[in-house]
Amino acid sequence: MLPPVTRRAFLHTTSAGVLAAAFPRPAVGAETASAASPARRMRLALVPGSIGVNVKSQRELIDLAQRHRFEAVEPRAEELAGLAAGQLAELLADLNARHLVWAAAGLPVDFRKDDPTFRSGLEKLPRLATGLQRAGVTRIGTWLSPSHAQLTYRANFAQHASRLREVARILKDHGLRLGLEYVGTQANLVGNRYPFVHTLAEARELIAEIGTGNVGLVLDTWHWWTAGDTEADLLALAAADIVSVDLNDAPAGIAKAQQKDNERELPCATGVIDTGVFVTALHRVAYDGPVRCEPFNKALNALDNDPACAAVSAALHRAMTLIRA
Repeated sequence: MLPPVTRRAFLHTTSAGVLAAAFPRPAVGAETASAASPARRMRLALVPGSIGVNVKSQRELIDLAQRHRFEAVEPRAEELAGLAAGQLAELLADLNARHLVWAAAGLPVDFRKDDPTFRSGLEKLPRLATGLQRAGVTRIGTWLSPSHAQLTYRANFAQHASRLREVARILKDHGLRLGLEYVGTQANLVGNRYPFVHTLAEARELIAEIGTGNVGLVLDTWHWWTAGDTEADLLALAAADIVSVDLNDAPAGIAKAQQKDNERELPCATGVIDTGVFVTALHRVAYDGPVRCEPFNKALNALDNDPACAAVSAALHRAMTLIRA
């Protein structure tokens, strides 16, 4: 994630007009669709690391989520694993009282580097998975690097399938589903010598090769769009194929091939990515999981927690108004 500029210095000089410039009105149609929007199953999720928000505890995160109209919250695996039974019961009671559910946790295993790094993470996974299971968490997500410096596509595919199969088996033993996010940003494919999985179809091939039955997709409007994937690709999925969802928009006036992965916009900010088609397709396949933002946006990252959460919540709620029956 891009290093944020000084948050408090930014807020000191921020007025309503400056915020309006940083987060412009949504694209035409994003505010006029609510009357026709059907009831949805998706839950708007607060995942702090993806929007530049810093919290010290699960309770602080739960409080932020309720205050800003989120419906799901990221589970902090290490913290949950360390709670005594009574502490966990109190936290879950608070979560339920605020009408919140768990979003997807982040996978605490780095499977992209050397084998010792992978094995070290894998050894710690059962303890963390146990903590997540005790808390009632059912989803974990991670991302796939779209290129590799040494491994060809076939060699990299085999390594990913083997390593992620080991991860998925541990997670399955703890009632957890694993979501894989492909990275479609075209510039990233040449970041290393050998391109790798970067489309929905390729991600589904990898999932089939893993073959454990508890692995699905993390879908992101940004990667769906940059990869050239379509509405038909989404409608070919079942709800069980999708573990988690990200909504982002793209800067206007930049060709798709020139877009930078770490310079995105909040959903509905520009209309470059057709959020309505994306969320409607998810609704039609009955997706009922978490939806978050991950815009890697400098203006957003500069905000303190409350205004950042407010901006993200507003964008996600606008996106939901685009759903059509």
